[in-house]
Amino acid sequence: MALALEFMSKEEKTLLAKETTPSSIVRYLDQYVIGQEEAKKVLAVAVYSHYRKISTSQQSNGAIAKSNVLMIGSSGTGKTLVCDTLSRMLGVPFVTADATSLAQTKYVNEEIEAVLQRLVDKADGEVEKAQLGIVFIDEIDKLKATKAEVRVISGESVQHALLKIMEGAPVKLKSNQYIDTSNILFICGGAFVGLENIMSKTHGFGFISTSGDDNQNILDRLNKRVKPTDLFEFGLIPEFTGRLPIIANFQNLNKEMLVRIMSVPKNSIYRQYIEIFRAEGVELSISPRVFEQISEIAIEYKTGARSLRGIFEELMTPVLYVVPDNPDIHRVEIISLFEEPRLLRQS
Repeated sequence: MALALEFMSKEEKTLLAKETTPSSIVRYLDQYVIGQEEAKKVLAVAVYSHYRKISTSQQSNGAIAKSNVLMIGSSGTGKTLVCDTLSRMLGVPFVTADATSLAQTKYVNEEIEAVLQRLVDKADGEVEKAQLGIVFIDEIDKLKATKAEVRVISGESVQHALLKIMEGAPVKLKSNQYIDTSNILFICGGAFVGLENIMSKTHGFGFISTSGDDNQNILDRLNKRVKPTDLFEFGLIPEFTGRLPIIANFQNLNKEMLVRIMSVPKNSIYRQYIEIFRAEGVELSISPRVFEQISEIAIEYKTGARSLRGIFEELMTPVLYVVPDNPDIHRVEIISLFEEPRLLRQS
């Protein structure tokens, strides 16, 4: 798929390509991100709407309110991967920031400016291009200050500091350039541990008068939706929650999904190593059981997909250490994580 953003003349801004639709965005994501079908749909529509709004506001010379996104899901469920993949598809600069780092310095505004400067750097110094980029702020749930946490400034203060740039404002950088954040898409993410307990106490639409003609699926969907009041009770301030009207929920990954993450995507680690071994003139074959064993260990670690690469590379390290020094090896077979790899040599 070609880049989803068309770069027009200097007099025009970057616009979403006509052939780009929410469904085409999801199809692109499917090539790199396993599972999370509902979250991918929510993000695809959010991105599509965001850049269409920019186009519409340019043509009408009027400002249209921006809808930033909140992603809720455990560590390792693919939140950062989805954002990075979206930015690559769109051809826009993308940077990540850690909310906990912002809360550990009294110079929070300078840290925020540094994030925006990195966005400009990713755009090769082109401020106009950076102003159409994506900023992902992770661990936003950690801005909920608790008595047990020692912070330089409170999480609530960081939320207040982020309000202005998330809504849209000109920010002066150390380079003396100004960057307008009005069209930058801010995506915040976090695990929000304990939010499900809040939701279980507050949800339920029993007070709504229903009839047999009402669509139960719609009522069920509303019932599962994270409400602003749930986020208030969790510890986000109303003004901050209001800047994140779109919410995408990421589900925990099961063993089957973890297996597919290692082997199915275009840039999966298995495909990468197949190419590495092919460059050595060696065929690499790994049994499906190996991926299942790695997935079982990752589930024990409770880190989602984050630990898959480390376990896989630990498996491959002794093999790749030997292969380059032995040109007679033409095939490597791994049938179990707990058995020595088979190094087949030419006769």
